[in-house]
Order: sequence, then C-alpha cells, then structure tokens
Amino acid sequence: MRNLLSLGLGILLLSSCASTQLVSNWKNPDYVIFDASKVLIVGMTQNEDARIDFETKLRREFRKRDIEAMRSIDLFDVSFTDSVKSEQELDDVEQQLLDKDFDAILFTKVIGSEDFKKFRKRMSEINGLYGKFREDYLEHQPIYYESDYYDEYTVYHAETSLYCICVDKERELIWRGGIDITDPVNIEKTVDEYIKLIVFAFEEQDIIFRKETKDEDNESIGL
Repeated sequence: MRNLLSLGLGILLLSSCASTQLVSNWKNPDYVIFDASKVLIVGMTQNEDARIDFETKLRREFRKRDIEAMRSIDLFDVSFTDSVKSEQELDDVEQQLLDKDFDAILFTKVIGSEDFKKFRKRMSEINGLYGKFREDYLEHQPIYYESDYYDEYTVYHAETSLYCICVDKERELIWRGGIDITDPVNIEKTVDEYIKLIVFAFEEQDIIFRKETKDEDNESIGL
C-alpha cells in the first residue's frame, strides 16, 4: 500500500507541469521484483526520428544502470517493419531473441488519440463564481461570435508494456502503463518526459531499475 501511495504521489509531482501523464499502471502480481539482464527496446511509430530518439534515450537509461539493451531499429530491418507479420514469424523472432540471451522486451506504441475543446480561462472564472445571471451572460457571450473562444488540443494515448521472454518461463506480461500525451509540440521534450515517467514507475515497483538508497547516495559523495 505504501509503495502504491508513493508511486501515486511521485507521478503527480512529475506530471503536474508536464505534457505526459501516467493514467494507468498494472504490475503482474506474481512478480514482487523483476530483473532483466538484456532488453530489447521497441518503439512502434511511423515517425523514424521520434523512434530513434526514443529508443536511443531509453537505451541510455539501461546502460547507466549496467543493463544491456538494444534498439529495435538496430535489430529489425526495413523489410521487417514494412510488412505484416504472422504469429509464427513473431514466435521465431522471440526464439531468436532467446538464442541471443535477451530476457525482456519493452514495447511502446500510440494506441489512439482524442480531440478536445475547452473554454479559455478568464480572470473572473479564476476569482470566483458568478452571483448574477447578467454577470454570467456578459462574461460568456463571446461564445456566440468569437471563433477562438475555445482552446482545442489533442491527447494521444500511448502504452508501454514489459514482456518477459525468460528461459524456462512463460512469455508473459510483467508491467503495463498507459500514458497520455497532451498536444505535443516539442517531440524531444515529450520523449524526455515519457522516459522519465517509465523510469520512475520501474524504480518505484522494483522492475529492473532500483532506487538509490540514502546509504548509496552518501557513499557516492564520500560520506
């Protein structure tokens, strides 16, 4: 319970000023702790630059922790991603990964998007409620004639899943997180925020990454 509370509070702090938010979180109850020594990072998107940026930066997080990781862009050739794959072909890929000592796949993709429209905040709305009809009407009458009275924005729904492909174990889902990305303008900044959320969720739930303890922090500065 304490870990869940800590995870929730931490995510609130991380998301308060960011365009990315972790909106759902599931961890396989059969795994209190999950470790992996070699991970394949897969970012599924048609935007090649975003894919390279995402997979490269996420690989960096694994390498910082002395965990071997490979980008899918270095493993899958163009012909693989440009055509539909069968279940048997994907089974063959998993077996090839096992033969190369991979034990986990971290898979991220955008699963949908929604367009939203909201009123623009005005000072009177921030300061308090309307006490009279005429105040309310006068404040909102631009709805009739101002085309830019509403702010329009798009929310992209992304999902990151961690799969175990461990030897002598079922190839099963370990963790899944749903992340909403609101009206991304700067792709590089959005990728940074997204990765920060994944790293935080993993550390809080003992999934591959571990939080540094106070003792470790003291040792790192020579105390």
